[in-house]
Amino acid sequence: MKEIVLGKSKIGKNHPPFIIAEMSGNHNHSLDRALEIVKEAHKCGVNALKIQTYTADTMTLNIKDREFYINDSKSLWKGESLYKLYQKAYTPWEWHKPIFDKCNELGIIPFSTPYDESSVDFLETLNPQCYKIASFENTDINLIKRVARTGKPLIISTGMSSISDIDLAVKTAREAGCSDLILLKCTSAYPALPENANIKTIPHMSKLFNVPVGLSDHTFGIGVAIASIALGVRVIEKHFTLCRNDGGVDSTFSLEPNEMKLLVDEANKAYKAVGEVVYGCTSNEINSKKLKRSLYITKDIKRGEILSKENLRAIRPGLGLESKYYDIFLGRKVNQDIKKGTPLSWDLI
Repeated sequence: MKEIVLGKSKIGKNHPPFIIAEMSGNHNHSLDRALEIVKEAHKCGVNALKIQTYTADTMTLNIKDREFYINDSKSLWKGESLYKLYQKAYTPWEWHKPIFDKCNELGIIPFSTPYDESSVDFLETLNPQCYKIASFENTDINLIKRVARTGKPLIISTGMSSISDIDLAVKTAREAGCSDLILLKCTSAYPALPENANIKTIPHMSKLFNVPVGLSDHTFGIGVAIASIALGVRVIEKHFTLCRNDGGVDSTFSLEPNEMKLLVDEANKAYKAVGEVVYGCTSNEINSKKLKRSLYITKDIKRGEILSKENLRAIRPGLGLESKYYDIFLGRKVNQDIKKGTPLSWDLI
């Protein structure tokens, strides 16, 4: 499988997880807060910061009833019209450059999710290193074509998608010129429940489409993200906020700085822990081998005496013969005087 290079990072099986902090609407319509989110993301050690590029008018119609009104009692946004929600959540386009500049200054990769062709045209003026297609847009073939034609790496979220949906998105991207493609397993619920994450899909999806597969995670906490690393995930995206109590359209399921730092640290530990298929003694277990049991002479004995349960035992340390030979030695004569505490060896009988 092809490795993908983003900035100074490589994405692939043999590289640590690439962590993306998603700002979304957690800037609460303050550019100062948005820039502070960038600074905190950098302190946490993330590789990239993602924003979203749209306006309420590019997303929907200004209608306050029917299907344009959120009436789902389980939704975080119940009582909002779609238009008002997107007005509240969008990142002003004039903020994009200062956000990108701050990311570049700090050494993290800035990029965005465009939601229509006009937003791609605008983002191209900022020269992002990659793009993302959101789950809700992954059947928008014309949008995928437009992004793929930039020639830049493309990340596609797969929430709610059938295999045929994903297949069409992948084929469309590749045929339009995208050679560096990453898919993200995603559950498009806000928040998502761990039991709906189905991360066993990850290795299957990777094999099916022959691309790196990451995780766009909307569950609470970091448990699902860490577990996914054992299944091959090398890209993790989590929503990020300065403080959930400050509110924000996505704050409920976003990580705070201490949690994002923990995700970065634990993700790297999990990656190292996956390793390879190995049996036997690893390099840092060598000193521990002496703590295994082995066969020792436990009393002073003279040449010609018989080894018995009274003078031969399996004890620590492990410098004698392995204890599996115990029954073979019982009843055998020794060929020399032996002091108590001598590790048993074949040349003593």
